[in-house]
Amino acid sequence: MLPVFGAISGSKRTTENMLLDSQDSEKLKTRLCGLSLNSPLVLLSGCVGFGEEYTRVEGFSNRDVGAVCLKGTTLEPRLGNSPHRVYETPAGMLNSIGLQNPGTRHVVDEILPVLDFGETRFIANLSGSTIEEYAEVTRLFDASPIDAMEINISCPNVKEGGVTFGNDPDMSARVVEACRAQTSKPLFTKLSPNQTDIAESARRCIDAGTDGLTVINTMMGMAIDIRTRRSVLGNNQGGLSGPAVKPIALLMVHKVYQVAKHHDIPIIGQGGIVSSDDALEFLVAGASAVGVGTGLFYDPLLCPKLNRGLVDYLDANQCSSISDIVGTLALN
Repeated sequence: MLPVFGAISGSKRTTENMLLDSQDSEKLKTRLCGLSLNSPLVLLSGCVGFGEEYTRVEGFSNRDVGAVCLKGTTLEPRLGNSPHRVYETPAGMLNSIGLQNPGTRHVVDEILPVLDFGETRFIANLSGSTIEEYAEVTRLFDASPIDAMEINISCPNVKEGGVTFGNDPDMSARVVEACRAQTSKPLFTKLSPNQTDIAESARRCIDAGTDGLTVINTMMGMAIDIRTRRSVLGNNQGGLSGPAVKPIALLMVHKVYQVAKHHDIPIIGQGGIVSSDDALEFLVAGASAVGVGTGLFYDPLLCPKLNRGLVDYLDANQCSSISDIVGTLALN
């Protein structure tokens, strides 16, 4: 396992030579559903708490990323799943947190006011067990300073709601439609890879009013303790993330892009990004921005390395901006 993830911190760059000058920083700037981003990097929901966790790490800055997706939030507080909640796997990680969160009103009233919106954009992650709950969470966040919202219809580690919504295109569209009615702020819909036709789901969500798509959420997985012959995770199943899912995520982004490009709908591509090469693959496949999550657990200072690698690639290929490479995949 460790040799696989060793590539994350394998760069010989020092902190000093990862710094970008103003000209380099300008090349990384991009726009996503009307939002101006410092970088195409987006910190993924569930990986950075409510935007403050990694700011405690020396050298980490939210200014290095374009946006931060806050932890999945439901209308009422949730304690989450029973332990164990996290388990390391070859080239990946299973998590079964179960959407533990303090509830929407607490996030809006207590957490958002202390976030520095001058550093980066913040995206709320909307979760719920019913369509009505999704709509109410959206309404509450709409009245807040949040920059955008991500509809989580595809969480694989809760026992109700998420998986059912995310794997049924009809239900997915109904959730998006209900959320759309409650806000004019940018809406992203997080698509599940655990379904038959992700492109069809994307099309239905676009028709229902989503402004962007997040591709993909974690894959459903399990780990077994052969000594006890029991599931390791308290919830029995959880979401698999990390390099193990990257080939699947790339294909899903490519498939969704074939639909999204005709509607000018941007994609946040994610799944196992631990190097600038990984990020570039997602951009070439059709993503306009890329999500970073599990890689941060192994290298909290990963983002400056990714930014530096992206700029070096743009320079080497005579590209002036990230948009020059989005969707440039040439099929055999």
